[in-house]
Amino acid sequence: MSDIGDWFRSIPAITGYWFAATVAVPLVGKLGLISPAYLFLWPEAFLYRFQIWRPITATFYFPVGPGTGFLYLVNLYFLYQYSTRLETGAFDGRPADYLFMLLFNWICIVITGLTMDMQLLMIPLIMSVLYVWAQLNRDMIVSFWFGTRFKACYLPWVILGFNYIIGGSVINELIGNLVGHLYFFLMFRYPMDLGGRNFLSTPQFLYRWLPSRRGGVSGFGVPPASMRRAADQNGGGGRHNWGQGFRLGDQ
Repeated sequence: MSDIGDWFRSIPAITGYWFAATVAVPLVGKLGLISPAYLFLWPEAFLYRFQIWRPITATFYFPVGPGTGFLYLVNLYFLYQYSTRLETGAFDGRPADYLFMLLFNWICIVITGLTMDMQLLMIPLIMSVLYVWAQLNRDMIVSFWFGTRFKACYLPWVILGFNYIIGGSVINELIGNLVGHLYFFLMFRYPMDLGGRNFLSTPQFLYRWLPSRRGGVSGFGVPPASMRRAADQNGGGGRHNWGQGFRLGDQ
């Protein structure tokens, strides 16, 4: 048990809370402590019965059973793996910015879920984070099942197909990828490549609550340190060479 405790304490804070909630809420539903009927996102119950907790519980809940257990475990692994990489890599020392990214993606997914009657939001949020990681590391070679190797930019679409094969829904993964792309476009591509304005900005109360742990400028539209370094080496122009990948953690 001490090994499990040490492993859990090694997970960065935001990812750790997210991971714990994604384990605890399905367990509560599985044990019958709370009826799963109260954990889904049902638009009518949320909008007209004012059951305002449903967007939150639907983000962490997943109906684990003989036919869905493997899909749940696979996506739980994706949550741990890629949220940890983002939080300790591109967002290292900037917990407020990382939390705001999660909140932005979550709000977009909740709005989409209410519009499209999506009752479970766990997989879309995980996929949105995985998509952002894949775009920030687009030229990195990743390994997948059975020794297949390809560029990280293709990983979200490979996982979309993989989840569908093992019992997932293409819609959930697709919504996650689209939301992740929206965040990536507004944070990096539009202000950096196209010279546009920054539409997203981390609220100051998040910085007061989760202050940055090192110097430098934080905020949306500011590339990670390794990307800024690559841009400087390319002559300091206004456009960024998105064909060059980087490994998270190279600061």
